[in-house]
Amino acid sequence: MDVDDPGEKTSSNDIIGASPGKRKRKRKNIAVSDTGDAGDAMMPVSDGAMRAKKTVKRTLSVEEKSVSTDVKKTKVTHPSHGTFGGLVLTLGQGDVGQLGLGEDVIERKRPALVQLPEKIVQVVAGGMHTVCLSEAGNVYTFGCNDEGALGRDTSKEGSEAIPGKVDLQEKVVQVSAGDSHTAALTEDGRVFLIGSFRDNNGVIGLLEPMKQSVVPIQVQINVPVVKIASGNDHLVMLTSEGDLYTSGCGEQGQLGRVPERFTNRGGRKGLDRLLIPQCIHMKLKGSGRVLFQDAFCGAYFTFAISREGQVYGFGLANYHQLGTKSTSSCFSPQNLSTFKNSTKSWVGFSGGQHHTVCLDSEGRAYSLGRAEYGRLGLGEGAEEKSEPTLISGLPSVSSVACGASVSYAVTTDGRVFSWGMGTNYQLGTGEEDDAWSPVEVVGKQLENRLVLSVSSGGQHTVLLVKDKKGQS
Repeated sequence: MDVDDPGEKTSSNDIIGASPGKRKRKRKNIAVSDTGDAGDAMMPVSDGAMRAKKTVKRTLSVEEKSVSTDVKKTKVTHPSHGTFGGLVLTLGQGDVGQLGLGEDVIERKRPALVQLPEKIVQVVAGGMHTVCLSEAGNVYTFGCNDEGALGRDTSKEGSEAIPGKVDLQEKVVQVSAGDSHTAALTEDGRVFLIGSFRDNNGVIGLLEPMKQSVVPIQVQINVPVVKIASGNDHLVMLTSEGDLYTSGCGEQGQLGRVPERFTNRGGRKGLDRLLIPQCIHMKLKGSGRVLFQDAFCGAYFTFAISREGQVYGFGLANYHQLGTKSTSSCFSPQNLSTFKNSTKSWVGFSGGQHHTVCLDSEGRAYSLGRAEYGRLGLGEGAEEKSEPTLISGLPSVSSVACGASVSYAVTTDGRVFSWGMGTNYQLGTGEEDDAWSPVEVVGKQLENRLVLSVSSGGQHTVLLVKDKKGQS
């Protein structure tokens, strides 16, 4: 696709992705302005975008069973897997049930407690839904289910707005979520997908062209996967062997393996080119293929860290959010020179629509990309950055996260700071004002609790917290 001139900020690239402004319940083609104006125009919803309200029983195919047998011998581990059980708090907009507080609660200015039957070790925000993973490996979902991303029956009125368990018999160790899809990684390294991927023209399917799924279906990869990460409409899978597999929409280069001329629905090979997960093959002269230890997603771009500690990126770069000198999309992995620094190693990345926040091994957070609405956290009047720029005023940081136009940092002492667009109350300040520098999130539900992680979607934010010692 074409990218906008770096001096022009109102081109078609600005209308990629979920709008920070409020969206109507029946969604969506997600090409909406990044201005956050309530009057943002929406493209019509295709007939196939709405899910029939019925329960479908899943059975494993012969092919699935054979893959299950091959992979089941291995229990996968990765530092990104959640280990501490805690409680879930939500805030922001909840007009489609993504807060999990019931259909009558459509907005929360401060974090609110979600009632769940088990302790939770991971919680992630999709564009308009939320996914929780329990200590026992069960998956709970709530929010928009128009394209089946919840993976469960929501025919009962109001059931989308409260947590419900996904019927997946396998023990899950990690989850991820995008605009219209949910992914689950099992303890033996298999990946299951629910919902659908979309491009700028609507639904493209999940694993088969134009076919979405309202129940979990298994991805066919014959090696164990150790980590999954989701962008708005793409999925990245890191295998135990250090390879990256990608699937979904590739229009902005976020798959890292599809040439630009084939990204429009796969070109002459069709959507199978995009939807069937394939490995990104990279070789360096004199040193063989590149193997990876970690991977992260922004809305329309991907970061990966090689086993040698080199940072690679691909996808949308129209505001320098990849750290490239150019604003052209990258359709194959680029070894990002802006992240080469002998004094630090990079351990975490998160991206919104047009910006990135990253974390080094010393607990320092940096940002780059688009600056409007304060999403870089660099102070009022900050301008677009093409290389990682230190965010001042933060204590030692353990993890970072981005929503569409907002950013977060969880500190090593269990606090969370936010900055960026305040329109949807995602910042937890209780106000709609933008925050140009980090502000600590406070509230009754955070008293005597430690924040473990944070995740943010198009209009809502979720926190995983635990009680401090000695608290009930």
